[in-house]
Amino acid sequence: MENNKIINIEKLPPEVQNKFIPYLKLMIDIHKDHLHSVFIYGSATGKNYIPKVSDINSVFIFKDLAFASLTDSLKIVSKGINKKIAAPLFLTKEHIETSLDVFPIEFLDMKENHILLYGTDVLSALTIKEEHIRLFCEQQIKGKLIRIRQAYLEVGLKKKGMESLLKESLNSLIPIFKNLIRLKGKKAYTEKSEIIKQLCQEFDLDENVFLPIYKDTSNDEKIANQEVAVFIEKYLNQIKKLACGVDQL
Repeated sequence: MENNKIINIEKLPPEVQNKFIPYLKLMIDIHKDHLHSVFIYGSATGKNYIPKVSDINSVFIFKDLAFASLTDSLKIVSKGINKKIAAPLFLTKEHIETSLDVFPIEFLDMKENHILLYGTDVLSALTIKEEHIRLFCEQQIKGKLIRIRQAYLEVGLKKKGMESLLKESLNSLIPIFKNLIRLKGKKAYTEKSEIIKQLCQEFDLDENVFLPIYKDTSNDEKIANQEVAVFIEKYLNQIKKLACGVDQL
């Protein structure tokens, strides 16, 4: 690569600079001309980064990606994990361009929240179709609906575990909620409870079902002092209603 410089260092939080830049220099030394670009994405790009808590997520885009590139990186990646640098994604430009329909939300999140540190910015030019986002969201919501029903059949008589089931289900859907708001032509909030309220407003859902589940910390198989089974029924009805709404977008 003609320009072998690391750029935009000043845009990173100081703690990320101190951890990731030495790591990046070692990776560049190993991969040299095979490396097309490198960027940071997620919380490590800004104010949501919490030192000693947040992981540093990164993507290394290669011109050509051989198995040897993985093997050669093992020691550096292992040391990085001990410093909260998550194992990076190793991709090629071709892989990204041919996977936008399969992982539209992941690549859209990267596109909207990344800092290029090395090479050429291939993310900013990506075109991600709304129809792919909608289809992905629909698949996730309807899949969750099926899974919750199945899980209730598995644990319904035992009771134990249903509270966690609801909380995990809702948390995993929040990124989907964010993109559904985007499909409505609105900018989603950052805070999760506000995203839930915004989704409920846009799709005429009952926030009094979702918010108590999201805020629950009791671990007593009750939510808002009610039996968890009551909330499972309400939750299923709301997710079913949302699935119908997404189908009509």
